[in-house]
Amino acid sequence: MSGVLGTADLAATTIVDVYTVPIGILSSVNVNICNRNTEIVKIRLALSDASVTQDNSEFMEYDTAIEGSGVLERTGIALDAGKIITMYSDTANVSVVVTGIEGAV
Repeated sequence: MSGVLGTADLAATTIVDVYTVPIGILSSVNVNICNRNTEIVKIRLALSDASVTQDNSEFMEYDTAIEGSGVLERTGIALDAGKIITMYSDTANVSVVVTGIEGAV
């Protein structure tokens, strides 16, 4: 599969699974995070091993500020089967889109 692999409209202070790599699959993904607010938000992006959890060793971004109406993009993230892209925001109205390609192991 290729294209959009997962999306989320984040609620405030809640960890959300945006995309899980299926069993037997490797993925190369890009993560786009869009702040739909006019004020700064702080986000956390982790490559997690368990659903709706973010261990300190899994963060790619931690309390990273995104300006109002701003975007943060992370590209070329290689993931093995079972990995979960999880997101958190201190404020609602933040969109996350994961795009990429999946291939059999």
